[in-house]
Amino acid sequence: MADASGPQLISTTGDADSDQIIVPENKSWKNFFAYLGPGFLVSIAYIDPGNFETDLQAGAQYKYELLWIILVASCAGLVIQSLAANLGVVTGKHLAEHCRAEYSKVPNFLLWVVAEIAIVACDIPEVIGTAFALNMLFSIPIWIGVLLTGLSTLMLLALQQYGVRKLEFLVAFLVFTIAICFVIELHYSKPDAGEVLHGLFVPQLKGNGATGLAISLLGAMVMPHNLFLHSALVLSRKIPRSSTGIKEACRFYLIESGLALMVAFLINVSVISVSGAVCNASDLTPEDRAKCEDLDLNKASFLLRNVVGKWSSKLFAIALLASGQSSTITGTYAGQYIMQGFLDLRLVPWLRNFLTRCLAIIPSLIVALIGGSAGAGKLIIIASMILSFELPFALVPLLKFTSCKIKMGSHVNHMAISALTWVIGGLIMGINIYYIVSSFTKLLIHSHMKHVLVVFCGILGFTGIAIYLASIAYLVFRKNGEAGPLLASTNSQTVETLPRQDIVDMQFGKASTSNAD
Repeated sequence: MADASGPQLISTTGDADSDQIIVPENKSWKNFFAYLGPGFLVSIAYIDPGNFETDLQAGAQYKYELLWIILVASCAGLVIQSLAANLGVVTGKHLAEHCRAEYSKVPNFLLWVVAEIAIVACDIPEVIGTAFALNMLFSIPIWIGVLLTGLSTLMLLALQQYGVRKLEFLVAFLVFTIAICFVIELHYSKPDAGEVLHGLFVPQLKGNGATGLAISLLGAMVMPHNLFLHSALVLSRKIPRSSTGIKEACRFYLIESGLALMVAFLINVSVISVSGAVCNASDLTPEDRAKCEDLDLNKASFLLRNVVGKWSSKLFAIALLASGQSSTITGTYAGQYIMQGFLDLRLVPWLRNFLTRCLAIIPSLIVALIGGSAGAGKLIIIASMILSFELPFALVPLLKFTSCKIKMGSHVNHMAISALTWVIGGLIMGINIYYIVSSFTKLLIHSHMKHVLVVFCGILGFTGIAIYLASIAYLVFRKNGEAGPLLASTNSQTVETLPRQDIVDMQFGKASTSNAD
């Protein structure tokens, strides 16, 4: 008989693949262990190869001056992720399902397209980063490494059959592998602690391209697909449907996300600090200094091997490989939930991964063949910026749904978090809009095209910006449906039962046919 004093892993059908994590009714700190997992899966997006690329460039070009962006993005990420988790816990449905229920066919389809583009944009850095890691470890050409990434990911996804808990532990192990690697890197490079603290707590944007790189850092950390992912992952736990049980779940998920994102934050700070210390060292040769000016993931290992030691480059490659592979697992999960939520369509994980990976491999392979490692590195930056521009199309629906569909009585903390997230989202959108308008205007002014072409490009470009702004405004000002009787109170026993069997099935690689609605 199951002991009620702690979380249990039971099988409801006698099949090992149907194991579910059950949270006991009694209130206890031991219940926290039942909630461990989703936050670490989500935190992978904060330390994927796209983050490493932007972190390395930030450190090489601006030393520690952009560390405050990492601090702000990590805090913003924790607030936003907690809202996503709360939406799933309280309502029993994830973000993509709410979008399908709330919006008409055309807006719902367009939001799905934008979400799929975000998945592909997230997958590109993972493909290139894994290819770079294979090149560092085994001297495999970049373009061959790009092709091999698909096979390696399918092998990891095969681990699903051993249970979602084991897969969560694997991802957590990979996260700590990355952390250990960069702690060792940090020990060798010895950055100045005072300068690092100054960069963390004194905001500044100096020099050409600092704003663009700051946007890339934000886009590489606060990713739109993570909001869909987190709101779905929490549905795999069977939690008590009482007001106390739901509030406990929200609190423990917040703590768990905080721990996971703290590890990710320290890793990002370590990468920037290592890059800043190495590329701004006084004893750098002119050749190495030139490489620092155009730093990418592949060149980073070369610099670390020559400046810090050969074992350091191997550690970096192992960390990069762990990051790329674990990021792909979470990206595949997010793609499954997005497709199921928006279209009520489910694919087996290997097919879903194959389709997404093909869309990411094609541009990565072309750029790797034509532009080499430098071109592949620039593609990572472009993909990160795309993610930053797409964030409002996931963040605004999340904010609207948590505002009107979750009513937790006198629980005012939710309202404070929601208001804070609106401010954070507004700042991110404001920075994005400022950057795209100023960059496009500067491009037109300094271009050598004929006046007719400048006017034509200006009309097209500003029309696109206007459509982008109008789309965000539609999501912001559109009146959403009010909370129904099933969602208005956490005491309701008729809210969608957790765990959601279709969500559990997708985590085990099954093609579930149950309908969440």
